[in-house]
Amino acid sequence: MTARHASCSCGQLRIETSGEPFRVSVCHCLNCKRRSGSAFAVQARFARANVAIEGRSSEYVLTGDSGQPATFHFCPVCGATVYYQTAQSPEVVAIPVGAFADPTFPAPVYSVYEGRQHPWVQLLGQMEHHD
Repeated sequence: MTARHASCSCGQLRIETSGEPFRVSVCHCLNCKRRSGSAFAVQARFARANVAIEGRSSEYVLTGDSGQPATFHFCPVCGATVYYQTAQSPEVVAIPVGAFADPTFPAPVYSVYEGRQHPWVQLLGQMEHHD
């Protein structure tokens, strides 16, 4: 079974996942843009049972573009978001792909909130597209 490691910038908040993510997606919603500091965010979703979390985190609850609340967990030392969970799917842990710092991480297969996508962003590869 594949084990992957994710962490914040300083390494205080760490995650180990087992198995493959069941979904890797690109999100163009305004909240993900703000959270990531980029034109879009990429995250991988894992079953909570396949995620081990170590270290302290601070939480921030935000109502997303979907209208559903999500709880973001970030390092209280360096401020990097390491994972989040939505109220509608508490059995799922979403982890920003950049937290893995792994250039071989599986590519996204979904692109969501494309109605808010910057016109200069072009995504390569095969994926489902959702407005």
